[in-house]
Amino acid sequence: MKAFMDKDFMLKNETAKHLFHTYAEDMPLIDYHCHISPKEIYENRRYNNIAEVWLGGRNDDGSYFGDHYKWRVMRSNGVEEELVTGSAAPYDKFVAFTQALEMAIGNPMYHWCNLELKKYFGITEPLTMANVKEVWDKTEQMLQNDPKLTVRGIIEQSNVKYIGTTDDPIDTLEWHEKIAADDSIKFMVRPSFRPDKAINITKDGFTDYIKKLAAAVGKSSLNSAAEVCEALSDRVAFFKKHGCRASDHGLDYVMFRPGTMAQADAAFRKAMNGEKLTCEEAEIYQTTILLHLAKEYHKNDIVMEVHYSCTRNVNERMFKLEGPDTGFDMIAKSSCGDELAALLSELDKTNELPKTILFSLDHNDFNLIGTCMGAFQSPEVPSKIQMGAAWWFLDTRDGMEEQMRSLGSLGLLGNFIGMLTDSRSFLSYTRHDYFRRIACNLIGQWVEDGEYPNNEESLKKIVQGISYNNAARYFNI
Repeated sequence: MKAFMDKDFMLKNETAKHLFHTYAEDMPLIDYHCHISPKEIYENRRYNNIAEVWLGGRNDDGSYFGDHYKWRVMRSNGVEEELVTGSAAPYDKFVAFTQALEMAIGNPMYHWCNLELKKYFGITEPLTMANVKEVWDKTEQMLQNDPKLTVRGIIEQSNVKYIGTTDDPIDTLEWHEKIAADDSIKFMVRPSFRPDKAINITKDGFTDYIKKLAAAVGKSSLNSAAEVCEALSDRVAFFKKHGCRASDHGLDYVMFRPGTMAQADAAFRKAMNGEKLTCEEAEIYQTTILLHLAKEYHKNDIVMEVHYSCTRNVNERMFKLEGPDTGFDMIAKSSCGDELAALLSELDKTNELPKTILFSLDHNDFNLIGTCMGAFQSPEVPSKIQMGAAWWFLDTRDGMEEQMRSLGSLGLLGNFIGMLTDSRSFLSYTRHDYFRRIACNLIGQWVEDGEYPNNEESLKKIVQGISYNNAARYFNI
């Protein structure tokens, strides 16, 4: 029987062990998509206890921050919401989470949490109810006193070279400005452009958001889709000045319904007047904005990330109580492959297709994405169109292996830009270690099965590329 989570954790063959320890383990990290706070990086926040890091708490504005992955684990164990996102004592929340985690055999959360305890706190025994108080006391003492366990200390000891945060177009980017001006911060932190609220014309809050977007560009109002496009162009330029490398679009599905600007303007005016739009009207507006932004990204060498196939806030009662991003979302079944291809083709016609990363929350889309992206590659950069890493609910060993097998079968796995945390926790960098182990194990097995030659230089290039070098090249880091 293997020891629990030893140095060869998840490495099941000798080639995998060699590739990981020699070429992957010590490579720097590029976390090109996450949801951590630039304010906390600048202020070098120090957490009071492990519950704050893992389970969250209240922001100054009363909203809740935390890791909805963990909240779902707790709810699945029948934990009362008071102990999940409520005002219960931090230690009580940690105990409730530990009780749930013991039941999480087969869930990557079990591995992630124990990897974090091992890397950052030197705790090699798995977290259980038998040692919960001991773990609490040790982590609390270290978080409050160890200079390596401030936010910046965690990032530095994790060997992170680049962080791409997720930022709204109306953001002032003041914390990014302060980070860039602070010579003591040795890693790069750059904003990523997330314009979902300007695109989601049928969702609550659209009209209020458009007013805020107008204010951000110094106008009293925006009166047409054309003016929304102009305002977004202004904000893209502002983000570019602050070093923006990527945008991100969280779409329910990929739409493509081209129309005239007059049609988009008409849909916009209806929405601003509180009138209900047809699906066709909404999609014309959305397609107009998407195409305009994609062309701006191409002009400014900004990568376009597209995340789709998620149905959000499916529990209406809990959504009303807790709000978005609190763990009440699910995988959607989307049949938008033709629309995805048409969107890329429309941009390709005028040579305005930006570098693009495609993420679907439905694993059945892996092969679709793999064949679609192969039709739109170009000499600008190797694998200009990328299949994104296994995302969110697919962020498991099975999901990662399936994504890489699909990419290897239909594209060039050696050009894959690799892992991202997509996380709200500063301890989540061990997910890169988890991913690299899975990737090396998969590649190592192919070598040991005689499906790829045991060529040291080729394997080194592939493994180090997937771990770091490909992303550094792709994002111009």
